Amino acid sequence: MNPDDRTMRPTHRSQHHAVYVISVAAELAGMHPQTLRIYERRGLVRPARTQGGNRRYSDVDIDRLRRIAELTAEGMNLEGIRRIIEMERELIELRSEVVRLRHQVMAAQAETERRPPRRDLVPLRQDVTLFTDRPLR
Repeated sequence: MNPDDRTMRPTHRSQHHAVYVISVAAELAGMHPQTLRIYERRGLVRPARTQGGNRRYSDVDIDRLRRIAELTAEGMNLEGIRRIIEMERELIELRSEVVRLRHQVMAAQAETERRPPRRDLVPLRQDVTLFTDRPLR
């Protein structure tokens, strides 16, 4: 392989791969490095650490910092931002679970349709009568 070929090929890394030092992360997020340290102390962002203890931020961290900046610009305090970010994370998880459950339901329905009908089951019709002391509207 030609050594020049390696430089021409884009490198693909995970968005979770922490590569940015605090000064670069602050610049990318449009804020001061001290602000990033405050957000870390408040638990809003958790950068990775090198063996020497230096912070390293990922693309996901940068996106989170930008989201924090948006919410701050809208007048939210840091505790409110923390709660919103947590609820947004939970919403993503719940949506993913809904998709997973829909797939399970569709698979179960398909399995039910593939099975031959059971002849030992008898259809049953039940009527429900509701007795109350007051008339229904």
